[in-house]
Amino acid sequence: MSERTALPAELASSLDARLATIDADLALHAQTRASARQPVHTAYVPADRFTADTAAEWGRDALAALREHAPDPETLGVGDDVYRRVVAKLEREPVEDLRVDFEDGYGVRSDDEEDADAERVGAALRSPATAGSGARIKSLEAPTRARALRTVATLLRACGRLPAGFVITLPKVSAPDQVAAMQEICVALDAIVTGDPLRFELQVETPRAVARMTEIVAAAGPRCAGLHYGTYDYSASLGIAAAHQSLDHPAADHAKAVMQVAAATVGLPVVDGSSNVLPVGAGDAVHAAWALHRRLVHRSMTRGFYQGWDLHPAQLVSRYAAVFTFYREGLDAAGQRVRAYADRVAGGVLDEPATARALTGYLLRGLDCGALDESEVVTASGLDRAGLLNL
Repeated sequence: MSERTALPAELASSLDARLATIDADLALHAQTRASARQPVHTAYVPADRFTADTAAEWGRDALAALREHAPDPETLGVGDDVYRRVVAKLEREPVEDLRVDFEDGYGVRSDDEEDADAERVGAALRSPATAGSGARIKSLEAPTRARALRTVATLLRACGRLPAGFVITLPKVSAPDQVAAMQEICVALDAIVTGDPLRFELQVETPRAVARMTEIVAAAGPRCAGLHYGTYDYSASLGIAAAHQSLDHPAADHAKAVMQVAAATVGLPVVDGSSNVLPVGAGDAVHAAWALHRRLVHRSMTRGFYQGWDLHPAQLVSRYAAVFTFYREGLDAAGQRVRAYADRVAGGVLDEPATARALTGYLLRGLDCGALDESEVVTASGLDRAGLLNL
């Protein structure tokens, strides 16, 4: 280029200095947490009902509900392969992620009773039967703050060593100061237990939290494991009538969209809430609850929320039916697009690198939960798990 059209020689170094902070921030968040397995659900169990056998009990209860109310694929409304996989999942790994609840599902107890439950739960969690585990404590609001600290300290002393994937769920977050306080609490609790640094997740169930979501996420830091949407507290706080409180209410969609955008800036997963319509009672009631739950789970997954809460063992049936159907129905199309992208073959869809990452993430999540087998993913895409991770 001529001198008249050439850029100044010092411009590049000047821009490096000007953009150094944002470069460092982008590099940090490029080390995405998405490479780790994300469970498809979190089962919430009140602390007074939790035992070391809870996950297995949920599996047995879910299988009993399936055999009683949907003894064949046609009754459940799925194909033979999905039905077989649901049964196998309930037998092998019924609960992927479990939270022992000391908050709303547990209620207000005497200090002696909650201390005893926290100690018993901590001992039981020394050898968790699930890939992920943790406890939901009471909030850091003034009336429950001291009790929350006492419970988590008692539980962790009894546990002794943090299991892999262990997290503390902090409910009713409304301000970044509470998040910073949780960071401080975790640092102090690290001295009580051995193992990896203690991590926490934030439960978003107040309008204040949604209004300040960007600030809250900015304060979360590397100890934060994700954001969980609280369906019913949030809906009630907006004055939505109980009959209309649901995961698919427009107010819920708005809150989760705000969470999703903020979380994406730092690579955090967003976890959907629960459905309180439980599959219990007579056959028609169970089938209706399963149909509702399947629809809500599928709807959430199409919107990018791949994990949600389950409150009852029989919800595992509809959870896995929805999840496995979601991945199996899209296997061939996703595999073909991944193959075309990897081979640089032009087709009917021109995928960008970001979309290719979304396609490989879809296949990897399907593999992780048991919806897909590696052999059929290789057949569809030409890549095994390592190849998908490398793409």
